[in-house]
Amino acid sequence: MSKKVALVTGGGRGIGFGICEKLAADGFDIVLSGRSDASKVADAVAKLESQGAQVLYCSGDVSSAEDRAQMLADIRQRFGRLDVLVNNAGVAPKVRADILDATEDSYEWIMKINLQGPYFLTQAVANWMIQQKQAGGSFDGCIINVGSISATVVSPNRGDYCISKAGIGMMNSLFAARLGEFSIPCFEIRPGIIKTDMTSGVTEKYENLINNTELLVEKRWGLPEDIGKLAAAMARGDMPYASGQVIYVDGGLTMKRL
Repeated sequence: MSKKVALVTGGGRGIGFGICEKLAADGFDIVLSGRSDASKVADAVAKLESQGAQVLYCSGDVSSAEDRAQMLADIRQRFGRLDVLVNNAGVAPKVRADILDATEDSYEWIMKINLQGPYFLTQAVANWMIQQKQAGGSFDGCIINVGSISATVVSPNRGDYCISKAGIGMMNSLFAARLGEFSIPCFEIRPGIIKTDMTSGVTEKYENLINNTELLVEKRWGLPEDIGKLAAAMARGDMPYASGQVIYVDGGLTMKRL
């Protein structure tokens, strides 16, 4: 198959779907994965197909080695190639708990999904990409990691989440360094306050911060399409000679100001 194929974990909604939409518009065929039943993402799949993309949905948990292996086997069978991996799937704590009271169960659950799963999925995909590169032809792939400003912006009531995203930052650097000899770039996107179901429980808090404080330079919510546009540029190859870089999409939240 001649069209490039992109795998977006957690691609059925929120930031993941925003990325899928922009990639489909750019001519990519799309694989989206998630823990939901296929019926729950049928509308998302139909919308992507209406943009001309062939779409495969893989139901599975990124924290499961068996599910990751099955996902890649399904992609091989359907498309026979994989050009772009977007590690987007992630979870927030079920309960925001002070780090003095946080539980090991929450920590382990978040780490497996937010960091361990993406780490070993990237390992498997990187080896497949190396095989495609060494097979010759015009293979031109990349890996995109969706992190968070929480990698550097402290939230003591969700320390496990912050640590998982800081880990994604190091993971991006490690794979960028290792895959440099194969010319497979790795990038990290660090979103700020993005309007998704993950932030729906704290909408009032963020509305107040956005509208009534100087927290942001751009006084608006970030949108999934803001992340999608940047991911599409990375996937197209519009950022040469920039492997390992971290780009914040946060409305100026982390910019130092006097």
